[in-house]
Amino acid sequence: MLGGEWAILLPAFLAGLLVLSTHVPLGQLVLERGIVFIDLAIAQVAGFGVVAADAMGWEPQGWSVQISAVTAALSCALFLLWTERRLAALQEAVIGVVFVVAASAEITLLAFNPHGAEHLKDLLVGQILWVEPIQLLPVTIAYGIVLAAILLFDLRRRRALFYLLFAVTITASVQLVGVFLVFASLIIPALAASGTAPRYRLVFGYVVGLAGYVLGLMASGTWDVPTGAAIVCALAVAALLVAAVRLFGLRAVPVVIVLAAVLTGCGPPPGVEDSWRRMNDAHVRYERCALSYREAPVCSGLLSAFRAEQARHNADVEAHRATVGP
Repeated sequence: MLGGEWAILLPAFLAGLLVLSTHVPLGQLVLERGIVFIDLAIAQVAGFGVVAADAMGWEPQGWSVQISAVTAALSCALFLLWTERRLAALQEAVIGVVFVVAASAEITLLAFNPHGAEHLKDLLVGQILWVEPIQLLPVTIAYGIVLAAILLFDLRRRRALFYLLFAVTITASVQLVGVFLVFASLIIPALAASGTAPRYRLVFGYVVGLAGYVLGLMASGTWDVPTGAAIVCALAVAALLVAAVRLFGLRAVPVVIVLAAVLTGCGPPPGVEDSWRRMNDAHVRYERCALSYREAPVCSGLLSAFRAEQARHNADVEAHRATVGP
């Protein structure tokens, strides 16, 4: 990519830094409490709040949608706080049921939306690449309050405050980066840092998280792959590489180098990069239209253009394979 194109990734990188600032410490608390899937449940409920607001015809970026999402997430947090006190032994099962019910309710509502599949994909994988700088200001303020509370209060003992902060944080994050990246940002750095000394865990988690976001954004910018999914995979790779170095010491360095070389060689086959890029650009244009308009005919031309570019890319790949052989 050219320098100007790399600049597109800057807001996404800043959004990633904001997400990591709160998710790394909260993720370590979640891991300590043994309620790993609580973030998925609350994130899914917050997503349901967004979908419900959209189904009622509210402005996608308006305050009404934010209120709907926060209300849904806080209601879920209060319910899980109640079940933790009354049904502690069944808490993980309750969290799983909440996740499945919220996801099913989302799919049911989206069935009435002509662009339901695209909206569901955006909720899960996110649209971090298209984050606008103006979106980061309210998130920065909210995360600043959350970080201050983490520093000032012992959230291990203050369960109600923990659930409240967690719900607010997850609500903002889901709309910024999607459900999958929220879960990965919370759990993967915490897992990678779990075996280190307590005083180093936070720093260790931030390093792993930062490495994952940088590698994921670089992969997305280089190969035009979905940014959210690329960052999730990169976070997992960064955690695995760190685990290998911790377990095997300097003996793991050659393996790390070889794996890095393999990863840098990934992407579309040589000779089809242009058709790959055109196909993804057409897909992005269609997705933007689908997010802006609820009527399917408005975006039908862009959908046809995307399918045409997809067919051309597939033909180029087949031609490449025929040239170089199996």
